[in-house]
Amino acid sequence: MNFSAPFPVRSLTDVQRLEATPLAQAVTVQSTYEIFRNSAQAMGDKTALTFLHTANPEDEPTRWSYAELLAAIHQTANLLHRLGVTPNDAIGVLLPGCMDYHLALWGGEAAGIVQPLNPLLSEEKLVSLLNAGQAKVLFAWGSDDDAGIWSKALRIRSQVPTLKQVLRVRPPAPVPATKAALLASIEPLPDGVLDFDLERQGEASDRLVSGRTIQSTDIAAYFHTGGTTGAPKLARHSHGAQVFTAWVCVQMQGTRAADVVINGYPLFHVAGVLPGSLTSFAAGSEIVMPTTALFRNRDVIANYWRLVERHGATAVSAVPTVLAALVNVPVGDADISTLRYCRTGAAPLSPDLAQRFESQLGLHVHESLGMTEMAGISTVTPPGVHAPVGCVGLRLPYSQMRVVALDSQGQPTDQDMPTGQQGMVIFKSPNLFSGFLDPKDNQNAFTPDGWLLTGDLGWLDEEGRLNLSGRSKDLIIRGGHNIDPKVIEDAMASHPAVQHCAAVGEPDAYAGELPVVFVTLKPGTQATEEALLAFVRDRVDEPPARPKSVTVLANMPMTLVGKIFKPELRTMAAQAKEKSCVKISPENQPR
Repeated sequence: MNFSAPFPVRSLTDVQRLEATPLAQAVTVQSTYEIFRNSAQAMGDKTALTFLHTANPEDEPTRWSYAELLAAIHQTANLLHRLGVTPNDAIGVLLPGCMDYHLALWGGEAAGIVQPLNPLLSEEKLVSLLNAGQAKVLFAWGSDDDAGIWSKALRIRSQVPTLKQVLRVRPPAPVPATKAALLASIEPLPDGVLDFDLERQGEASDRLVSGRTIQSTDIAAYFHTGGTTGAPKLARHSHGAQVFTAWVCVQMQGTRAADVVINGYPLFHVAGVLPGSLTSFAAGSEIVMPTTALFRNRDVIANYWRLVERHGATAVSAVPTVLAALVNVPVGDADISTLRYCRTGAAPLSPDLAQRFESQLGLHVHESLGMTEMAGISTVTPPGVHAPVGCVGLRLPYSQMRVVALDSQGQPTDQDMPTGQQGMVIFKSPNLFSGFLDPKDNQNAFTPDGWLLTGDLGWLDEEGRLNLSGRSKDLIIRGGHNIDPKVIEDAMASHPAVQHCAAVGEPDAYAGELPVVFVTLKPGTQATEEALLAFVRDRVDEPPARPKSVTVLANMPMTLVGKIFKPELRTMAAQAKEKSCVKISPENQPR
């Protein structure tokens, strides 16, 4: 059977009502493979996956039913088994958004341990990740049309001693009528490289040839985290953790088989894979993949509301930077009445953006908290709950959440904070990850008694909901005064010309750090840096938090997921400070 919600969740009381059933009875599925097997049995010919070759709503997409998807997952897992993959072997995935990504993900988890990779990482970091995971097989996009993946894959494979085979995934093209024509269309491949589509077609499609029985504690995936700020770390997800995420998202969001979601998140990221995909598959919903570039495709953004109408989408799900782009796209005559839920996460939502989304589109933006270390979801604001901006919702059923005080060094203590008072958020939950692959990376991830240290700062309201106030590492410390950058960002975002903004600390010899702001402007608007600075300083009540400067950028640095990349902004602030400093030689010093 598919996962389904027995009743709408609207409060902590409803969460506790779900907990009245023991977890072992509520969630009996052991693996992600079992989710697809159950969905194919229940849904059969219903569409599971729709791929848009272009952003034109009139163009014909490619569709796979649940039965077709399971058959292809079987073939993929059986191919990997034939290539020598065992349950303890990693399978690297270096692909853009495509239907084959889901075969690599779920077929990979049925055969071994899947390792999704960000194609925009440097070759050095990709090699480091593949060697850390000791990957045996690599799925690679057979073209350089997206991030130069194919050339990159050919260069890095010789630097990963454990890598025995590369599976080339051909970009979508008309399917040859016969197998002979298919063979004739395949270009010669280097030694150690096989054509994925051709190879999997010869595999059994009705079962796992390995006969593997997957346990909930078996490791399903390695997701890398920290790849944009330092040495990437590999977080281990068990099958049970991923299954729980899918189940709990169905319960908290009321996901139904009738739902249709346009999933534009990248599939190397946990948000796109688990809350964004596995949840829908577990409920029997339909996922629409908007071209290989997903939400990075500007035409997808420009045509988004027409795509909602064309496919009958029932939910909008995107990071705040994508929502900021969508709110500037006129709905026109598109019928978007099918939408019943709008959700966001991964980065702070500004009050101005939330207000514009609701007033212009009639959609309340529901925030959630997710992280790699909790298989993609930690708290959820359910449909029908209109919480204030910054509220990321209720804890998950069967999970524990605390807000604890920080000591004078900014480290978490064991002292719980009262309702309404800020501290660091910590969790225990059935979808907690199985630790990092390198044991050294676990040293600062948990408390001694097993609570996950999130680094998120927040407080609990009277209804037991979590309200986020920032990241401990993003605090700007001015003369010992802790400044929450969100206070500055919310004020700056209310300016009618501002599209994106971020506040960071600029190094200062006396104060330690001074707050500065970087902004980009909405298309067709103008504003001087002096006017923006006066605007934001007038709206920040706390004198130490009033920024020193505002810098207008042509483009805001972003991660591939759509988060503002603050490390680059900190570097820019430090470089600007260095240039502005007048260096006085000893002979020119005043006497």
